Amino acid sequence: MRNAHFGLAAVAALASLNIVSSTSPHNRDRPARARTDYIVLHTTEAPGPSSLQKLRRFGEAHYLVDTDGTVHRIISPNRVAFHAGRSMWRGVTNLDRFTIGIEVVGYHDRPITAAQIRSLRELLNTLKRSYRVTDDRVLTHSMVAYGAPNRWHRQSHRGRKRCGMIFADPRLRAQLGLRGQPAHDPDVRAGRLVVADPYLFDRLFTAPRQAQARATPTPVSAAPPPAGAREVEIRPGLTAWDVAREFYNHPSTVYRFPDGTERRGDQITNWTALRPGTRVVLGAAEAEPENPAEGLRILGRDGDTPIALAGDEARSGTTLYLLADGQVKGGNELSDAEFARLPAGTGVLVGYVNGGAITARRSAFDICGIRWRFPSTYYRFPDGTLVPGHQVRETAIPRNSLVFYQP
Repeated sequence: MRNAHFGLAAVAALASLNIVSSTSPHNRDRPARARTDYIVLHTTEAPGPSSLQKLRRFGEAHYLVDTDGTVHRIISPNRVAFHAGRSMWRGVTNLDRFTIGIEVVGYHDRPITAAQIRSLRELLNTLKRSYRVTDDRVLTHSMVAYGAPNRWHRQSHRGRKRCGMIFADPRLRAQLGLRGQPAHDPDVRAGRLVVADPYLFDRLFTAPRQAQARATPTPVSAAPPPAGAREVEIRPGLTAWDVAREFYNHPSTVYRFPDGTERRGDQITNWTALRPGTRVVLGAAEAEPENPAEGLRILGRDGDTPIALAGDEARSGTTLYLLADGQVKGGNELSDAEFARLPAGTGVLVGYVNGGAITARRSAFDICGIRWRFPSTYYRFPDGTLVPGHQVRETAIPRNSLVFYQP
């Protein structure tokens, strides 16, 4: 087990950095991590002042490195920061439990400043020594983030984020004192995930190391929109998902049609109607969480069939169907007849475990550990209300509430 706390040498080393305490109000609420296996590097995709404000507001990183080299501490390094979201590496998921997240002001495909390189190098050296993290365990968010099936990708897939892509560049890694890096994507190689963004995949791993992964066909990916673009036109080969990723159906994303009409992402049901010429207007990056809760998908509202909502995982045990009569069944528990007759209004959670009910002797923590407060965890109260984990108080959760969490 890797040491979860700083030693005196690490504290002394960090003291030489220009670290500013910019502690998030969520710091006290966050649980301690049992161990630290990885360090995950992010790019903010927004300017410094707004990035700091957002990261503090949501408690989404342990550190932020600004363009002048100033390092802001946002969440204590031994506590959980909500920075990785839906994530996987070597088959281990929910990596917020085992990682330190460092945000760097900048964009995934633009150079960072010399001051940032100096500060980030020193910060990484200190953290690596303290937590015994080897260079090949310093990862980018784009390496570990993954997405659940959606209308464009029928399987769980790598490519949910391009965040931090620049930190896979061997030249920059050498400047940061990183002499090793992952040789391949272990989850793609093992078949747990497929590649949804070949452009990104090419930049995270060198062409020779990708040869084996490319033996399996992957979707065609158009050239990406420019970093920092807030309005992008859909064109052949460039879908709403390519532009907005998991924000494609979010209320902060607006679609401006060629006839001048506009609709929010959460107001669109017929995604095949998004023709070339439609412009995607992205919400302000600093106003939204780094990893928005995917929320409950509703059959008939978000897609007309279970396959449209959950792709090839529609019959998986980790796709949960919240039935009108109060039952919850995994896709593997439905008979063929039940599956074919699922009515409109059925709730669907993709990539979840049904942890069962809270009782007098069985708390939320007993069911899912420190994940009980994660935004990705959901509670279905006895009255049918569905509430995410970061909006509940442990003592106020009614008995017999069901707990759904990502494994």
